[in-house]
Amino acid sequence: MSHAPEHTLKQIFAHPTSHNIHWRDIVHMFEGLGGTCEETKKEHLKVKLNGHEMSFPIPKHGGHTLESDHEISEIRRFLKTCGCAPSDA
Repeated sequence: MSHAPEHTLKQIFAHPTSHNIHWRDIVHMFEGLGGTCEETKKEHLKVKLNGHEMSFPIPKHGGHTLESDHEISEIRRFLKTCGCAPSDA
């Protein structure tokens, strides 16, 4: 995995929670971890990673950053399920 997806992964698992994670970086992180991403008609991103699948709503606000603790915790939980949590998480 290149440096940028690794940095995004660390941001997702950071405490306190980072609220300045760009959506495009999330997509690149999933792809860098070997996942596939597909935008659905209902403005969601369907991610398949390590035999698991989950859909995430694509942010609608202009900055395209994740600001909600709930959004970040959902991605964090999915990554843990897929075995992609950093070793220090």
